[in-house]
Amino acid sequence: MSNSSIQKVAVIGSGVMGSGIAAQIANAGIPVVLLDIVPKDAADRSMLAKGAIDKMLKADPAPFMSKRNARLITPGNMEDDLALLSDCDWIVEVVLEDLKIKHATYEKLQAHRKPGSVISSNTSTIPLHLLVEPFGDALAKDFMITHFFNPPRYMRLLELVTGPKTRKDAIKLVRDFCDIQLGKGVVECHDTPGFIANRIGTFWLQASLNHAVDQKVSVEVADAVLSKPVGIPKTGVFGLIDLVGIDLMPHLAQSLLSTLPEGDEYRRIARDFDFIKGMIAAGYTGRKGKGGFYRLDTAGGKKEKQAFDITAPSFSESAYHKSDKPRLDSVDAGKAGLRAVVTTDDAGGRYAWAVLRDTLAYAASLVPDIADSIADVDEAMRLGYNWKFGPFEMIDALGAQWFADALKAEGKTVPALVQKVGSGSFYRVENGKMQYFGTDGAYHDVVRAEGVLLLRDIKLYSKPLYKSSSAALWDVGDGVLCVEFTGKMNALDNDVFDVYHHAIKKIGDGKGEWKALVIYNEGTHFSAGANLGLAIFAMNIGLWPQIEELIAGGQKAYMALKYAPFPVVAAPSGMALGGGCEILLHADHVQAHAETYCGLVEVGVGLIPGWGGCKELILRFQEKEREQYKKAIGGGDRLWMSPQNTPMGAVRKAFEVIGTATVAKSATEAKEIGYFRDRDGITMNRDRLLFDAKKKALEMAQNYAAPTPVESIRLPGPTGKVALDMAVSDFKKSGKATPYDVIVSDHLAAVLSGGAKADWTAPVSEQDLLKLEIYEFMKLVKNEGTQARVEHMLSTGKPLRN
Repeated sequence: MSNSSIQKVAVIGSGVMGSGIAAQIANAGIPVVLLDIVPKDAADRSMLAKGAIDKMLKADPAPFMSKRNARLITPGNMEDDLALLSDCDWIVEVVLEDLKIKHATYEKLQAHRKPGSVISSNTSTIPLHLLVEPFGDALAKDFMITHFFNPPRYMRLLELVTGPKTRKDAIKLVRDFCDIQLGKGVVECHDTPGFIANRIGTFWLQASLNHAVDQKVSVEVADAVLSKPVGIPKTGVFGLIDLVGIDLMPHLAQSLLSTLPEGDEYRRIARDFDFIKGMIAAGYTGRKGKGGFYRLDTAGGKKEKQAFDITAPSFSESAYHKSDKPRLDSVDAGKAGLRAVVTTDDAGGRYAWAVLRDTLAYAASLVPDIADSIADVDEAMRLGYNWKFGPFEMIDALGAQWFADALKAEGKTVPALVQKVGSGSFYRVENGKMQYFGTDGAYHDVVRAEGVLLLRDIKLYSKPLYKSSSAALWDVGDGVLCVEFTGKMNALDNDVFDVYHHAIKKIGDGKGEWKALVIYNEGTHFSAGANLGLAIFAMNIGLWPQIEELIAGGQKAYMALKYAPFPVVAAPSGMALGGGCEILLHADHVQAHAETYCGLVEVGVGLIPGWGGCKELILRFQEKEREQYKKAIGGGDRLWMSPQNTPMGAVRKAFEVIGTATVAKSATEAKEIGYFRDRDGITMNRDRLLFDAKKKALEMAQNYAAPTPVESIRLPGPTGKVALDMAVSDFKKSGKATPYDVIVSDHLAAVLSGGAKADWTAPVSEQDLLKLEIYEFMKLVKNEGTQARVEHMLSTGKPLRN
């Protein structure tokens, strides 16, 4: 292939999967051609592709990281627009799982694609050799399977299957593109039925269903134990089936049964249940239908979550009952590890053991048939099903020898690989490196791709330079230190600030051994903000000085980071809310994972940002306002800051963003809102985030100059506050603001307008605004309305609309 990168892509098939793949490619900033068939008697011959884009713009969760990305997709059809393929480097086929239809599609693609372009199929049911068979080497050398998981934006796994004739450079091209630009965890699989994740995942779902019916275990018990206690998402089994669609289950079974070899264990456990057929027939297909194993009953005007009784011989609406959260020793045992769960002698423990026994033994029996290594299998299950641990990691948690003995005791076959590892483990740490047990009986290093740096690997060979109960300081190499949050939900408190100050002291002027600081962690979320549990405790006993001390301490720490004599790079992923977002606002640079959800959401608990969030957002928006003014009017800062010019745009914008608790639902959206600057960076692959942040920190350290404290911030003062108050009053009259929203907004407006002494001709400083934040924050903390909101959030996880 002449070009060394993918500059343009085509997706053939605009169904849910095809359009979702096109959207993720557009999210990476790459132009996409989206083609589909021409419907019979269609007024618009490209209506399918155009309609798919329209649907995605309205969908929730959104396939696009920004609605603007939709402009990168060119819709068309397979009869009139094949010429658009002539400059595409990669063509992804996502048509019906019918070999004849795929062959007919490839024939058209062959006639119009540019020489050396790559063609891949999203199939998970048809073997690769059958797909390319009629076309010989002309297609085989450029062909592979790229199996995305739905929804393509959010599911990280991409299973890559290649043939013996697929060009090595084509494999690397697509693998690197999917990894770096699409953010996928690429796992290379063998060309076997269901590949890795669906082969094991479908077995697990079937085994879970079978044992629940046979043991008469309720769906609530099944989901309670086969979820967090064993490292599986909180949806559990039946919640997951509801999520993906009950009607998908028969299709998954049929697909596997049509291609699995004789004697495969899945053939033995595959069963049809009359109640599932009845559910599908009655429209109970899960969340997309009337309900599924769970439903929300609204009879009598009350909302009641109900669960289906799977012991019922057939489907009936009368088989639903109120869903109760079970109390089980086996669920509590999850804190002590996996073996504690499956050895607990209650309904949950017996059920969990039966399901995991069969699933783990099945997974172990498939290697090396489905993949080269156990590491690939574990990675596929972590990324494809969001399991915290892969099958072989689970066996290690149980103890490989213990697992083998337990299988023998029940008359079950012990897989050859489990026999081979014996009393050893499938993973071990040797000389500070993680190693996995190979099918050859030897241990091999887990090798990371170039550009991947993980804190969990660093922890294998080092200890923190400093540690508190809520954070730790790590050396991540090349003179860069890293602050990691370690508390529950990575909540922020004085112990986090302590580590900040220690890092600042250790790095010094940035000219010695240490050069820069990165703020990063590998938790599910960057930070949910301040520790509300501590806050409500302090509120309830009136520890007002301690609360004020916490706010002042946070301000001091964040300002120290902002004006440190070395670069500070924040590298968030997942949620960065409240105080977590304020960290990003004070950093020199943000290198964010694409799936970062950030916002100043304090009003939801009856508060306002207190760690400099109000101040920083004002400065951020004024900077943009100044640039726009200078561009439109000319004359530089002198005219923008003149007494005759009194713009309110930045103040209104900050008031709107903070007052409505606006949350950016992607890093791209965070730039559009203003939480991130245009110059901040976005990393698509979560595993590459620390590497990219460290690289940026080192670049900045070469000629770093700390910013100058802002002493002159022009704000409107009382007249501006009146304008903001009037806007809130209108919202209250229209029912968009609650009575307590008005109170919180009043305190927010007092800060953003600059206080009673502020005026456009009388500038305030950063410290003035910080004092205002504390002053107004403390007024709210002492208000019963705020205390009610905080308690409600802690107990329900939802905001109180008082």
